[in-house]
Parts: sequence; structure tokens; C-alpha cells
Amino acid sequence: MITARAAVLVGGRAGEGVMGSILKLLGLRSTETFERAPAGERDTVRRIIAELDGLPPDRARYVATFAFLLSRVARADLRVGADETRAMERIVMEEAGLPEEQAMIVVQMAKTQNLLFGGTDNYSVAKEFARVASREEKLALLGCLFRVSAADGSISTLEDNVVRQMADELGLDHADFIEVRTRYRDHLAVLRKPDDDPAGGGA
Repeated sequence: MITARAAVLVGGRAGEGVMGSILKLLGLRSTETFERAPAGERDTVRRIIAELDGLPPDRARYVATFAFLLSRVARADLRVGADETRAMERIVMEEAGLPEEQAMIVVQMAKTQNLLFGGTDNYSVAKEFARVASREEKLALLGCLFRVSAADGSISTLEDNVVRQMADELGLDHADFIEVRTRYRDHLAVLRKPDDDPAGGGA
């Protein structure tokens, strides 16, 4: 049974078809579409969601907000590349202590939820994370935001600005932002020479 605890991970509500909400966030149109998938795939999805449903509610909320915020900076340029997705999966595995399969499904749900609701949920999710996280966890998240931004080799000015805004929403000082940002200065597009552009923007 998929309960309200799993709903926390996808922003759903108990009693409002949580399984359907999860399937939609995984890119499946409906429960009927899911049931037509191969039995092995259905069993895998059910097993992973059941494992996520076993997380304590506070931990589930922490993981959900953490992944959502990672996807927010990844989508700063309106697209999430494969390198950024893999970086988010690794980070969720490391920071949230989830197995790879769970990390992959949480990241996919967070990416889709951010695409659908990011404009209205960005601030509230950041504030929720700020409420439940310690200062050390906030600083760790800040570093992870830069890691995701740098996954494709360059942190764009837009991504840099989004991370700066998120640091403020998390209640971190500007000095905290600068300290963490300095670790990634070699990736900052604003400090690169044109010939250093990994995208080949130089002559």
C-alpha cells in the first residue's frame, strides 16, 4: 500500500490517488498505462516506492525537499542534461544515504515536480528545507547545488545567480555563499576566458 509517507516524496496528498500521482511524476500517463508495462518493470517500481514509503516522515520530507532543490538549480537554464541528472543521483545517494534505485526514482520525481510546479513551489520548498535542516546540512546542500551546476563543466551566470538566491532563502550569510562558491571558481563562466568555454564558444 502506498501511504501518505510516499506522498510526501512527490508532493501528493493522502486519499487523492497517490499511486497515480507517483506514476505521473515518473512520466507514466495513468495507472492503466502502468499496468500494461512488463511485469518486471511494475514489480520494480512497486518495490522501490514501498521502500521509500518505509522512510520516517521527517526523513522523507528532508529527502524530497533536498532533491527538489537540486533539480531547481539544474533547471535554471530550462533544461536538465544527462550529466546533471547523474550528478543529482550521486548526490542523493551520498547525502541522503539512499540506494541507487531509490535515488534514481527520487530524482526523476523531483525533476518532474519541479517542471510542473517549480515556479510556485521554489520559495516554499526552500523555506521548508531551511526549517528542518541544520546549518551544516544547509552548507552541504549549497555545495551540492554548485556540484550539480558544474556537472556539465561550466557554471553559467544564470545558475550562479539561482544558487545565490537559494542561499539567501536558506538563511545563509553572503559570506557562506562566497566561501562555498570559491571552491568552484574554475567552473564559473563569468570568470572564464572565451577560449576556456567547454561548450566551444571560443575561437
